[in-house]
Amino acid sequence: MSSNTDVSLSSYDEDQGSKLIRKAKEAPFVPVGMAGFAAIVAYGLYKLKSRGDTKMSLHLIHMRVAAQGFVVGAMTVGMMYSMYREYWAKPNSKP
Repeated sequence: MSSNTDVSLSSYDEDQGSKLIRKAKEAPFVPVGMAGFAAIVAYGLYKLKSRGDTKMSLHLIHMRVAAQGFVVGAMTVGMMYSMYREYWAKPNSKP
């Protein structure tokens, strides 16, 4: 077993806030998906007490489907943005 002390630990030197900011700059739609998910869950929990005769299980299923749909939509838009930035926004340089 070798003991290499030249290993770069730069990824371990980051705190959680700077790591989240760096990741948000790399993929800007991930925080949007997380915020949308949290907003839909908060709204669903707020509406839980005024659901009428709807069964709780049905209300929770609708809330889950809405939250997952928002996250999948944010991921899709993020992927399209990433593809645009990588393939169409860069100028083609041919040597």
